[in-house]
Amino acid sequence: MRFQRTARFLSIAVVLLMLVSAPQAFGQDSTQSQDTGFRPGIRRVESGQKTKLKGRIIRRDAETFSVLDDQSMETIVRLTDNTSVKSKGGFLRSGKNYGVTSLLRGLPVEIEGRGGADGQLVAEKVRFNSSDLKVAQTVESRVAPVERESQRIAGQVDELNEVSKAARAEADRANAGVATTNERITALDDYTVQDSTDVYFKTGSTVITPEYKAALDELAQKALSAKGYIIEIAGHADSTGNMQRNRMLSQQRADAVVRYLQENHDIPLRRMVTPFGYGQMKPVADNTTPEGRRQNRRVEVKILVSRGITQTNQ
Repeated sequence: MRFQRTARFLSIAVVLLMLVSAPQAFGQDSTQSQDTGFRPGIRRVESGQKTKLKGRIIRRDAETFSVLDDQSMETIVRLTDNTSVKSKGGFLRSGKNYGVTSLLRGLPVEIEGRGGADGQLVAEKVRFNSSDLKVAQTVESRVAPVERESQRIAGQVDELNEVSKAARAEADRANAGVATTNERITALDDYTVQDSTDVYFKTGSTVITPEYKAALDELAQKALSAKGYIIEIAGHADSTGNMQRNRMLSQQRADAVVRYLQENHDIPLRRMVTPFGYGQMKPVADNTTPEGRRQNRRVEVKILVSRGITQTNQ
């Protein structure tokens, strides 16, 4: 069992590293196809065509994600409010329901759906092994800090593969004078922080107090008035208690924020990407003082808006 989990971890980690270092290997050419609008290496699903697909998630966006199959073909999958996301059940057992926020990069998935009018696969069912999800969550927690540091250096708040694509687009514009329309297409998945807030919790609690509900209400209104937004949610804890308990507590705090935004402001779950609990791993203050511990018991909430859309408003 340990060997299998290690193998899964290495497999998912290799996929993410390849995404970061060499997006070209996955057919992510910035040149647009003349007749379909799809890039080379991306499969177009005919409208209404029933399709089953197996592969790994290589990119995640607000309402879509991309899957790479064993033929090195990328398929863009669209999520809807009716998409069923579940783990695979065992013998005579039904799998567990999950939110679309569990669809992480590197996760092996099986998808059933039909082709949409735009050539994307509109997902009806997404299935995966719960053990693979745990591995993907572990990999994400280790890769994310590296990405954030690289994003800080590059001046980007985005996934590293999107930073690479944006850099290639900039080079194309400098060398070949790409038209404004193509600039917008290459930047659609390039996000910047529009607004943010922190929600603080009492020791051992996952309850959002009225003060921070008001802050979330204000943030939600700003998000709903934006185009092409996603919301990034990260939970944290102070060093009180053991590490495993703090990891669970921080995840529950992040989930509480997701529930509040969905139930009170009807923000689709597909727009809240990867809520994750980091436990006590990322303190922002000294855990040896009461005030420091208070600052560390938090959930960070950020509105990210697509550069491609904001460019058209300039």
